[in-house]
Amino acid sequence: MRSLRLWRRPVYRLARPFIWVFGRVVNGVSSDVRGVVVNEDGHVLLVEHTYVRGWHLPGGGVERGESPEDALARELVEEAGVMVAAPPRLVAGSVGGDAPDGYKGLLYRIDHWSACEPTSRGEILARGWFPPDALPEAATHWTRRRIARAFGLVPPSKA
Repeated sequence: MRSLRLWRRPVYRLARPFIWVFGRVVNGVSSDVRGVVVNEDGHVLLVEHTYVRGWHLPGGGVERGESPEDALARELVEEAGVMVAAPPRLVAGSVGGDAPDGYKGLLYRIDHWSACEPTSRGEILARGWFPPDALPEAATHWTRRRIARAFGLVPPSKA
């Protein structure tokens, strides 16, 4: 079943610019939120999508009329099966600069949460918990930087 969903990766690479424009126009997506979910062992939750390579932090776009915190809570349930139990802590925000593709987004740390059934069907290939200092080889550069920032290992100007 895993290989059946991997066909999405090359298609997504070609369609990505159109998907971004469509999301911004139709849904009013203007920024992105990512969550560093930390368990009792200090491990972080990463997801592997069916349409793009690598391990990433769960999260996604903030839709029209939605607060960043509401978008984060929605995305965490959809992608990760995580229900936020206390207000997430804002760790960093990025606008342009050295961020990829003029990225605009917010990074939150979630220490208080409970498990629930993920609602996304077909978007997530795998979920996994990893020590912040021993991330999988396929964790992206930006995922590594965001996790380092959430654990205070990178100055704010470098996250």
